[in-house]
Amino acid sequence: MSAAELTPTPPKSSVPSWLWLLLPLAAIAATVWWLMAADPFQSFGNGAPPVETITYERTVLDETGLAVSVRAGGSAPVTIAQVQIDDAYWIFTQEPPGELGNGVAATIHVEFPWVLGEAHRVNIVTSTGTTFEHEIAVAVPTPEATPTQLWPQALIGILVGIVPVAIGLAFYPALRGAGPGLMTFLLALTIGLLAFLLVDMSFEALELAAESAPLFQGSALVLLAAAASFLVLLGIGRWRGTPQGLALATFIAIGIGLHNFGEGLAIGAAFAAGSAGLGTFLVLGFAIHNVTEGIGIAAPILKTRPPLWSFVVLTLIAGAPAVFGLWLGSLAYAPQWTALALAIGAGAILQVIVEVGAYLGRTAGTGRSALVSPLALLGLFVGAGFMYVTAALVSF
Repeated sequence: MSAAELTPTPPKSSVPSWLWLLLPLAAIAATVWWLMAADPFQSFGNGAPPVETITYERTVLDETGLAVSVRAGGSAPVTIAQVQIDDAYWIFTQEPPGELGNGVAATIHVEFPWVLGEAHRVNIVTSTGTTFEHEIAVAVPTPEATPTQLWPQALIGILVGIVPVAIGLAFYPALRGAGPGLMTFLLALTIGLLAFLLVDMSFEALELAAESAPLFQGSALVLLAAAASFLVLLGIGRWRGTPQGLALATFIAIGIGLHNFGEGLAIGAAFAAGSAGLGTFLVLGFAIHNVTEGIGIAAPILKTRPPLWSFVVLTLIAGAPAVFGLWLGSLAYAPQWTALALAIGAGAILQVIVEVGAYLGRTAGTGRSALVSPLALLGLFVGAGFMYVTAALVSF
């Protein structure tokens, strides 16, 4: 008699399995209901006013006046009692009206005669007397979704996203004869520029997350979104083996495209707020900054002959998101969604760094030690250093 036959079979329960699932869910629901109905913590109150939070998410300036989108938070509903602009109180309308519960957003509109190019200070006063300030550094009309506004923005997005990536990919024919040493340098250069983008996006995402409403738990949102993006793309990339050649170049383009989308969001938001003069020098700085990205995309396909259309596709994947990011940033900006987009981009770039590092080790034939060879270290420093220096040209 086998051991399996000697093992006693547990008796079959007469209670359906779905009922065992409903019982703990019902217990959770009953506990929540009791806490809400009985409010057992009210006896701990010491008479202090409730904690209130108001987060400014968007400001719109047009011919009708000024409108701010805000989101409430805290331990009790918030009632907006007064709106003060530049030390004077103004009549306002609120949509939706009434008190705002935790996480509820509203738009406050004031028929305020704002002055082009001037700074204005908005101060919301709640029914408890708590004040929340917001500064408009430079008053300019908020862009509208019209061809007159969108086409110039699209041109800027093309110049800072698509054109520099295309220029970088144009180095492909000249680099096709690269020997092992130059290949090591170029792949390490790609890792260096991606490492700079990763650090830059991560810090920017965390800064924006700190400006979002407490409801969104900004830091956790950024970390979880970046981790999810990294794991999902890593799983997709290695579904049928380790990516290389055109597949690896596509993943690099996706990572750079997500970065350019976040870059476009930042430019669009700055454009809408009037905090950056998007002149020729600034656009030129972005273009120079992004040319290296095209070289990085080309590095994994130097030993292959991909079809001509693939270069067009790679250019659009990496560069076109800058246009959509610029549109979205100028028309519907909110810090939590920009932070989320940047976090997803950071996770994608981390996945690309892992894959390019693995590809470099296979190409050099020395495994992980290839990353610390003199040529690889030189490429890392040159890639990161070039991105750092050119980033100074586009700081705003």
